Amino acid sequence: MLNEPKKDYNREMHTAEHILNQTMVRMFGTERSFSNHIERKKSKCDYIFDRALSQEEVDKLENAVNEVICRNLDIKEHLVSREEAELKFNTSKLPPEAGDMIRIISVGDYDHCPCIGEHISNTGEIGLIKIISTDFESDRKVLRIRYKRSQIE
Repeated sequence: MLNEPKKDYNREMHTAEHILNQTMVRMFGTERSFSNHIERKKSKCDYIFDRALSQEEVDKLENAVNEVICRNLDIKEHLVSREEAELKFNTSKLPPEAGDMIRIISVGDYDHCPCIGEHISNTGEIGLIKIISTDFESDRKVLRIRYKRSQIE
């Protein structure tokens, strides 16, 4: 099936990506990731960024993400018109065939964005995450963040 998720796609890691993205927006004023690869064992997000992160910043980012996860926020979905979505959200990643009604995923009051992926029902299902590496490509101005769930080896 064309829109079927990858075999190793993981709803917990995908929901953690939403939280990581919003935390990057809030902490560093960046846009959400422009590219990501979400799997059960480890995942990555790429951001347009102007520098590498210090270890102190990585630690603060990881702690902030985990604080949100520990709030046990409910994940909800609702539909809005494409016009409303385009006014409130970056819809550039949505395919044209997404239709006239756009699905918005809300992670409690912390994050709201258009998404076609699968999610868990509460952030408490994620468990803690660990940022396992960050790499900065200065020529492309890309910061890559790799993370995993702490209890998954």
